[in-house]
Amino acid sequence: MSFESLGLSHHIIRSVQKLGYLKPFPIQEQAVPAILQGKDLIGIAQTGSGKTAGFVMPILEKLQDETLKKDRNVKVLVLVPTRELAIQIDEVFRAFITHTRREIRTMAVYGGVSINPQMKSLFGTEILIATPGRLLDLIDHNAVSISGITQLVVDEADKMFDLGFGEEMNRLIGLMPAAKQTILFSATLNDKVSEMKQRLSVDPVVIEIKKEEVEIEDIEQLAYHVAPERKGPFLRYLIKEGKMQKALVFVSSTKSADQLVEKLKKNKIKAVAVHSQKSQGARRNNLEEFKGKGAQVLVATDLMGRGIHIESLPYVINYELPRSPADYIHRIGRTGRAGEKGTAISILTDDELHHFRVIQKKMGKKVTLQRTEDVDLHGY
Repeated sequence: MSFESLGLSHHIIRSVQKLGYLKPFPIQEQAVPAILQGKDLIGIAQTGSGKTAGFVMPILEKLQDETLKKDRNVKVLVLVPTRELAIQIDEVFRAFITHTRREIRTMAVYGGVSINPQMKSLFGTEILIATPGRLLDLIDHNAVSISGITQLVVDEADKMFDLGFGEEMNRLIGLMPAAKQTILFSATLNDKVSEMKQRLSVDPVVIEIKKEEVEIEDIEQLAYHVAPERKGPFLRYLIKEGKMQKALVFVSSTKSADQLVEKLKKNKIKAVAVHSQKSQGARRNNLEEFKGKGAQVLVATDLMGRGIHIESLPYVINYELPRSPADYIHRIGRTGRAGEKGTAISILTDDELHHFRVIQKKMGKKVTLQRTEDVDLHGY
């Protein structure tokens, strides 16, 4: 199936071609025509499945034919649980707007930064990507109105209630018009998503793209057993000897992240960190530095790692194991995306071996544990 067959105009297709997409992902094949037809939709798909472009393309396709009206009434609202995800979705919209029939203004708003610049910039915005709390603040300041939206997208809907957005979501839903197209995306169809569907009074088309085992199978998984005092040197050994140009390293705490970055820098490895104790500006700058050529290693915690999408990421390294097997799968899923090869590495000490066996059992895949006593780490 081609992008042309989905009902997209050459304006959107030109952006598709410029971005280098060869063919639609399964979620796009089903979601794009449904959204173009104006149907309410629930899309069940994992992170990295192409779902963002799956709603960005049809939204822009429809909006480019509408007349621009500059005011504080947004037409399309995209609600997300994290600031990082808001920024990334805004970037996808901007990438596809390059060749639309007319200029379409998008904006991402989120907490953790001053509200005043956001208030001033909202006038004329047609597509607003927002976290619930900051959106309510802006509405309370009369900086924006969602009373006339024609399309609502809730991305990662399953996390909205888990992360404590229930009350805020209920208030926002009460401010929206009853007549609108509603699009929900989630990794799972759980009770909270069903509750949101009922609260929005919609009977959507449900599209489910099951996560295939082959996605995990396509990722080469390696595990190394090390003594605690050799863990840091062994990580540096892997990076240097493997000539890793890009590696995402996961740790369990903000303290570990900062300490690890300092050690890497001292050993002439360009590294940056993203975690909740850093300012929004610092997180964004560090992420951009990693996406470019300024840093070869990005150290992240699980909370911050959830919103990260990096094209062609060859290595993910578990320097410290996550709490749950689900988080482990989410971590290693950062690599080997969009049909590309990827390698996931876990560096394990004695006290992590039992937990890693639990992860393997839940994952349904055994990873051979390699000994490292004979590796000479002098100088690392």
